[in-house]
Amino acid sequence: MAKKSPPAKSVPTPAERSAGKTPEPVKKTGPNIDAELLKLDREIIRLVNKRIEVTSKNWMAQPVPHKAMFETNIEDSIGSLISESGIGAPTATAIRGAYREILSGARGLVKVRRVAYLGPAYSYTHLAAIEKFGTQVDFAPVSTIAAVFEEVNRGSVDYGIVPVENSTDGRIVDTLDMFTRLPLKICAEVQLSINHNLLSRCPRAEVTEIYSKPQALSQCRDWLSRNMPQARLIEVTSTSTAAQLARDKHGVAAVASRQAAVMYDLQVLAEGIQDNKHNVTRFAVIGDEIGKPTGRDKTAILLQIAHKPGALADALAIFKNNKINLSWIESFPLKGPEAGYLFFVDFEGHIADQKPKRALAELEKSAVRLEVLGSYPRSDAVE
Repeated sequence: MAKKSPPAKSVPTPAERSAGKTPEPVKKTGPNIDAELLKLDREIIRLVNKRIEVTSKNWMAQPVPHKAMFETNIEDSIGSLISESGIGAPTATAIRGAYREILSGARGLVKVRRVAYLGPAYSYTHLAAIEKFGTQVDFAPVSTIAAVFEEVNRGSVDYGIVPVENSTDGRIVDTLDMFTRLPLKICAEVQLSINHNLLSRCPRAEVTEIYSKPQALSQCRDWLSRNMPQARLIEVTSTSTAAQLARDKHGVAAVASRQAAVMYDLQVLAEGIQDNKHNVTRFAVIGDEIGKPTGRDKTAILLQIAHKPGALADALAIFKNNKINLSWIESFPLKGPEAGYLFFVDFEGHIADQKPKRALAELEKSAVRLEVLGSYPRSDAVE
């Protein structure tokens, strides 16, 4: 049997050309699309490899390569390009994630960084670390927030990442306490939307115990009381530790991330169980240096003032007079016999900027204790 000739491409007739009509384009089918996708994939691979090569060479040419590669200017410019493109949220998120891994790979060619976090794997702190550093780093899980600080202070790791505050529960006391003890700096921040899930290997009706860290249980308090009144709530050091227990013990569930469910082979019995649907935790990246100004920074300070009437009002007036916006203030009782408080204050601007520099110089005259904890770029919450 003779082979059929492929259909001829549509060619406009003279009448169609004179009328300005355009024929229907030939639709691409399976093999044609596959060939085009293959061509695109080859080009993407070539360009990604080139981007990593050029980026790593640029960092290695700097006087201090490991410091240069941590500067956030690249992430900022990429974020601006994506925003200016008008690409919708799901695609924009995917592109940001791809660039995060590209930059992580480039940094790995200069130096494989070691990052401590509150583990085990796939705790929310681990997810925040991945969001900031990508996966091409040496992650070091530790069992407490204090241990993260100690690892950084000893020089065993390059950076640590710790939770600072949550939009539902407020400050993280263990983190603030460690800032009063060790001379570390905040190098960056990550704001992560926290979506809690009920995870287990048994049906919901068979769950008698629910494990998680105190903050996670608190953030799901109303949902758990309504939907799991029969279960006893038990606090552990992290959400991923809770997931491990749910994997190993029958009748146990965990409040943890969806990624923990995958990691520890658990079923999601209920998702999005946090009481506040806009539940966000702010994490601090800690190290031993302060970054350069970016034009959209915030500064964190630790402040102790005299314990007398009007002292706090006078201190806050310095920020008002210098037209500096305060974004966060927390009080922390002094330890020991001395009466008074330490204040953790965040404000807009970088310590290299004129207004903050002038305000801190004024504040230093009356402060009992004043320490700059860091100046770093402001961040937006990510899913």
